[in-house]
Amino acid sequence: MARAMFEYTKTVLKKVSFDSVLFCKELQKAIKRLLPYEIEELRIWINNLIEENPDLNQCLIYLK
Repeated sequence: MARAMFEYTKTVLKKVSFDSVLFCKELQKAIKRLLPYEIEELRIWINNLIEENPDLNQCLIYLK
């Protein structure tokens, strides 16, 4: 079940990556739902996504 939530979170974040404000809001929700090790995996995934879309960089503050 937890793994499904992680995959769902990645799908949602990818779909809203066009808008950094919306992306940040969804990221905040994701952090509340995911397990600590999944948050670390998400951090790696987001770093790769930021290479494609640099304006999402501001959302990294929620992962600190």
